[in-house]
Amino acid sequence: MTAELIDGKAFAAGLRARVAAQVPTFQAAASRAPGLAVVLVGEDPASAVYVRSKGKQTREAGMESFEHRLPADTGQDDLLALVEQLNADPAVDGILVQLPLPRHIDEQEVLLRISPDKDVDGFHPVNAGRLATGMEGFVPCTPLGCLMLLQDRLGDLSGLDAVVIGRSNIVGKPMAALLTQASCTVTVAHSRTRDLASHVARADIVVAAVGRANFVQGDWIKPGATVIDVGINRVEGKLVGDVDFASAMRVAGAVTPVPGGVGPMTIACLLRNTLVAAHRNAGVPLAGDVLAGIDRPERT
Repeated sequence: MTAELIDGKAFAAGLRARVAAQVPTFQAAASRAPGLAVVLVGEDPASAVYVRSKGKQTREAGMESFEHRLPADTGQDDLLALVEQLNADPAVDGILVQLPLPRHIDEQEVLLRISPDKDVDGFHPVNAGRLATGMEGFVPCTPLGCLMLLQDRLGDLSGLDAVVIGRSNIVGKPMAALLTQASCTVTVAHSRTRDLASHVARADIVVAAVGRANFVQGDWIKPGATVIDVGINRVEGKLVGDVDFASAMRVAGAVTPVPGGVGPMTIACLLRNTLVAAHRNAGVPLAGDVLAGIDRPERT
C-alpha cells in the first residue's frame, strides 16, 4: 500500500485565489483594500524570510501590506505603542507580531495588547476562549489549514477517531477544539503519553505537532489513516516532519509531505483570516456562498 500525498501547496494556492477573488468586491463596498500589518523585531533570518513571503502573498492577493521592521534593541514600551497605533488604524484589519521576539520583550504581554478583532493569528486568549466555547472568532492559521486539508480529503469528519500529538496553544489545543467541533472523537497526546503507539493505532486521523523529527513511526499508524504532519525539523540540512515519512507512506491512506504539506496553508489561512477581519471591521457582509467554506470553517 502506498499512501496518497496531500498537496498542501496546491490547496493553499487555490485558497489564496479564492481570497483574492473577493478583494475587489470588498474594496468596492468599503472603498479600501483589506490591510495586514506585520511587525518584525530584530533580524532573525528565518523570521525575515517568512515576513517577506507574507508581504509578497498579501500584495498578490490585492491587499495592503504594512511591514514594520524594528531593531533588535527596541524597547517593550515602544513595541506596545506601535501595537496600539495599529489597533487604532482603520486601514489595518489584521495585526501579526512575528515570533520569537527578543528575550527582553514579554511575548505574552505583546500578544495580549493586540485587539482580538485584529488578531488574525488567533493567539489572543479571547479568541482562544471563543474557539473553546464554539463562538465566532479567529482560529490559529496552522490548525485551521490542517482542518481544511482534512475536510478536503475526507469530507464529513463526524464520528472519526482523531489523535492530536502535541498540546501547544498554537497548534495542539486549537486543533483538538476544531476536530471536536467537527464531531470527531479526539485524544490529545504528547511526548509523555504512555504507550502512545496504541493511541495512534486506533486513529482515523493523526495530527503530529510534537516538534520531534521522525517521531511517529509507520507501524504505529492504522492502515488507511490520514496523517497530517505539522512538524518542521532540520536534520542533516534537510527539512523533515514529526512523522517518519517513508514508513508512514507504506501504511497510511494519505500523508502530508514536509515541506509542501501544512506549511503553505499557514500563510493562505492568514490571508483568509485577514479578509474575514476586514469584512467584520468594515461592517461588510461576508459573501458566504462565494467564499464556499472559508468564511466560517470552524463551524463545520
